[in-house]
Amino acid sequence: MTHPTATLNYSERPAGALRTGDLLLLPDATRAAEIRRVDVDNDDFGAPAIIRATLTGGGVLRIAAGSVVLVRDAAPESTDEISPADIPPAEVSPADGGPDDGGEDDGSEDDGGPELQLIQHVAGEDGSATAAPAVAVPPLPVAPPVASGPTDADLALIPVPEGTPESVVEAVAEAHPDALGVLLLSDRLTKGINTKSGSCLKDLSDLAHELFVVLKDADNALAIADLLNVLPFDGNPGRWSSVEASLALASYICRQRGEEARAAVYEKFLRAPDAMETDPFKARINAKVRQRSLNEPNLYDKEIFRAIDNSNPDAEREWRLLRLESLLFLRAHGGSQTLGRPELERRIGNELESVRT
Repeated sequence: MTHPTATLNYSERPAGALRTGDLLLLPDATRAAEIRRVDVDNDDFGAPAIIRATLTGGGVLRIAAGSVVLVRDAAPESTDEISPADIPPAEVSPADGGPDDGGEDDGSEDDGGPELQLIQHVAGEDGSATAAPAVAVPPLPVAPPVASGPTDADLALIPVPEGTPESVVEAVAEAHPDALGVLLLSDRLTKGINTKSGSCLKDLSDLAHELFVVLKDADNALAIADLLNVLPFDGNPGRWSSVEASLALASYICRQRGEEARAAVYEKFLRAPDAMETDPFKARINAKVRQRSLNEPNLYDKEIFRAIDNSNPDAEREWRLLRLESLLFLRAHGGSQTLGRPELERRIGNELESVRT
């Protein structure tokens, strides 16, 4: 029996061309969600700046108006069966023949094999029951793989902290009693460090950057960063962003100090989530999205120039700090097709000089 199914592909589309009903590939490059409403925020000159896509499942995506995103194409008619490998399971919605949204998946396996065929019986002209064309549905979504922790060989290159994480923070605060930024962050952290808390990880990352960027204290910056650097990717992009920033900073410090092997370990940890995807289709999509982000990084040029034009040095410095984080991340990734290592080293040096003066 043949099944009228569709081969689903993604195509690039300008963010400004998004419409209600589009199935948009989410930033994690593992799921797609339907757009319920599209709103546009203009800049001070009246030009479109931010596209806000409200999703049917809840949440809002903020997309730069000039960005290009991936949207799933409409399903053309075909006479071939679709294989479960043709589409990531997490992207199946009820409209595509997925599980009915009236209930939640209980994680149990289906006895009918890798594909669940839904057959609707209808009455024929003679009253007998005939089977309507079946709809092939990919298998139920599975939990994303969790990266394994650092190996013993990797950890051997990272010094073990003396005492508890809270005591490490206390020692850093005592070394800089007059630094207000350090005192504010350490006051929150010494009350208890919870590595499952995104805000706690962000405070640790900010403290490491404050020590290195503002106070030029590379040793203590590394000590704080290493509290984060040994944490594996747990599948939560929000928490991982702080670990990612810490790893990039530690890699740069070690490269500057000639500790190449230790820097290579930090860079290995930073790239670990890139190789986690086992589905070939999603792995290709992830690689394409990742390479585009590396080739076209947000370096906040417009925001910095606007702050300069408005004679607002505080705002300029904040934007430059964000640019520095982006440059450090690119450097830890080994550069990109548009920004090589020598150019990144030059730009990082310029930003450090700008924010330290």
